[in-house]
Amino acid sequence: MRVSVFQMQSVHEKSDINLDKVQNAMMRASQNGSQLLVLPEFWATGYDLKNARSYATSVTEGVFASISTLAKKYDMAVVGSSPALRDERVYNTAVYHDRNGALLGRYDKIHLFTLMDENKYLAPGSDISVFDTEWGRVGLMICYDLRFPELMRRIALEGAQVVLIPAVWPKPRLEDWRLLLRARAVENQVFVVGCNRSREPGGKDFGYSAVVDPSGQIIAEAGLEEILMTADLDLNRVNEVRDRLPFFHDRREGFYGQF
Repeated sequence: MRVSVFQMQSVHEKSDINLDKVQNAMMRASQNGSQLLVLPEFWATGYDLKNARSYATSVTEGVFASISTLAKKYDMAVVGSSPALRDERVYNTAVYHDRNGALLGRYDKIHLFTLMDENKYLAPGSDISVFDTEWGRVGLMICYDLRFPELMRRIALEGAQVVLIPAVWPKPRLEDWRLLLRARAVENQVFVVGCNRSREPGGKDFGYSAVVDPSGQIIAEAGLEEILMTADLDLNRVNEVRDRLPFFHDRREGFYGQF
């Protein structure tokens, strides 16, 4: 499974520009033989919470529909998050379109970052998202969810071999991001693919998108600048790592409550 991660700089209120950048990245990723492209959180609009409702559409319209078309055009699965509207509520929603453009998985961000007032503009999700793809079983999370090991453990227990995480994770907490990506991978023996946005010119630093294997080793890591990064995932590694160190079998579930 060849995965490309597009650590991009999203332009606020310019979804057409951001969509053009994604299409160009998909063209380049396709030339590299990639089968999946991972995009950051709120890739189409930038992290613009106050206007999230004005951007939001159903997951069959707007930028979601555009990505579906591009997935089919470039024969490439795509995942990234954008504001989505359902029952008059706005969610931060990651959608996984397969290589035919079909909506295969949807995830509404469960943990809202109250430090940035996400709870004032967004509704929290209530369901995990784990689903089968042509390569294996995939789970979805978004940014702040990474701080909650209970969520990743549930996803792993549902059989996920790869967890995809769109994010907008800034400095000064970038070292937390790098540490948590590896920690969530090694403690659940899954591949973790984290796609952050790139640094803002003259503004905040973002970056360090990474692909981590089930033993916690970094396969590929970006710096701070915009970049299209590619890595190969051998999903057989999940079983190999779990067979070598089968600590899931030693869990004592009665001590963990619902987890």
